[in-house]
Order: sequence, then structure tokens, then C-alpha cells
Amino acid sequence: MNILVAPDGTARCVYGEAVDLRALGHLELRRASFVEPDVQGRWHADLSPVSTGWRRPDRDQRSALTRPRAVLRAGPQPG
Repeated sequence: MNILVAPDGTARCVYGEAVDLRALGHLELRRASFVEPDVQGRWHADLSPVSTGWRRPDRDQRSALTRPRAVLRAGPQPG
């Protein structure tokens, strides 16, 4: 799990259970993406909560989650 900590002390990460985030203090969780399968079994990452919308389909959920992680690493987008 990668946790990015800004100079003001706020932290961002793709949530997982590898680290108990409650140990870091007050949590404010916000969804960064929706990763959903379509009827053909392909996975799509909708990044509209933090960035652009739907992108090309991926074969599996793990691949679809790579885009939200890349957006997280890039940091907040202007606009």
C-alpha cells in the first residue's frame, strides 16, 4: 500500500486492509473511483470523482485498478 502524505499532513491512498489507517488519526474517506464489470466480464474504472470518466475496458479487476492508483500518485488535478 502506498500512502502519500502532503506537506499539510493530509494523506491519500487507495484503501486496502494492509494498514489499519485508524492508527494514523482522524479519517475522512472519499471514493476516488468506481471499478465495475460489464456484461462481457470486462472491468471499467470510472474516475469521475477525482479525474476523468470511463476509460478503456480491462480484462480483470486488478488491471482496472491500475488507473485509479496512477491518478492518486499524480495528485490533485486542477479544475
